[in-house]
Amino acid sequence: MEQRPDAGSGGLFRQPLPQKLQADLLGRLAITLNAGLDLRKAWAAEVGRMPSRWRPRLELGSRALAAGEMLADALAATGLFSPLVLGMVAVGDRTGRDVDTLRELNRVIEHGVRTRRQLRSSLAWPLFQLLLALAVVSLLIVVAGTIRLEGGEPLDLLGLGLVGMPGLIRFWLILAGLAAGGTIGFRLLLASWRAHGLVRRLLDWLPLIGPAARAGEAAAWSRAASLAAGAGLDAGRLAELAGSVAPGLAVEPRWIEGRLLAGDSLSEALRASGRFPAVLVEGIAVGETAGTTAEVLARLSDQLADEARRGFEAAAKAAGGAVWLAVAGLIVLVVFRVFSFYVGMIQDAARGI
Repeated sequence: MEQRPDAGSGGLFRQPLPQKLQADLLGRLAITLNAGLDLRKAWAAEVGRMPSRWRPRLELGSRALAAGEMLADALAATGLFSPLVLGMVAVGDRTGRDVDTLRELNRVIEHGVRTRRQLRSSLAWPLFQLLLALAVVSLLIVVAGTIRLEGGEPLDLLGLGLVGMPGLIRFWLILAGLAAGGTIGFRLLLASWRAHGLVRRLLDWLPLIGPAARAGEAAAWSRAASLAAGAGLDAGRLAELAGSVAPGLAVEPRWIEGRLLAGDSLSEALRASGRFPAVLVEGIAVGETAGTTAEVLARLSDQLADEARRGFEAAAKAAGGAVWLAVAGLIVLVVFRVFSFYVGMIQDAARGI
């Protein structure tokens, strides 16, 4: 019976060393090792440069190196580095290309950091709009507590029963609960996306977000696969390392190797898995034909990352527009409610004459 092309995803709440710090550490190690400095001294210098909160775990790497372990084993001992870094450094240790491997890892991680930074900057304005909308709602709740109707009751401008300072406190407690629930929900949704569950099927129908998420995932896989192909890894190991950074595209290495033994090329095996976008499969096919798989994957990763960034930026702009529409609707609601209250008061007064 043929195996399914599945692979498990990593832990949900791992806290590795931040990507920027990983890139800096690996890049400096490449420079110092290339200059001929002893690995243990180079590592000790890097531990001293790291923020204090990370040093105790990095010291575990120092102990491993002092015991004669290789760099990959030292990194694994800290528990701070991604599977891609561990796998590629292990390759560098075995092949004697540790400096080249560290340099390439620095480049790949730095590219990912820049892409995420651009995405965060594109989300800054929609986030400001959301905070401004919440501030407007908070102000309306406080103002409502200062306006009294004829019977002495406060004027509920929003119709939600939130009035004055008690209402404001309840409003922010509700927001805090929603934020906590949203954080947990996001992690669960991410796990479902990676496992090709219901979330992925739903997002496939969403404009902007769905295509951007798939492009970002494919870009991460392509970057890792390019690095692995450049190091000369076999197809099974390449798929394993690339899947470690893009769990939604993880494919069981033995399944890949079985397809290759049956006569498939890597691109044909990936197409058969049904998980990879056509542009990625076609690019790998071109690279295999020309013998430039690593270079093609590197170019594809940049193209897909740009596509993902543009998609998320467009989605962020759409979200900002939705926030402003919600604020406008809220203002219309408040005006209508105030108008209706005063019309009611005038009608009551007219009936009393």
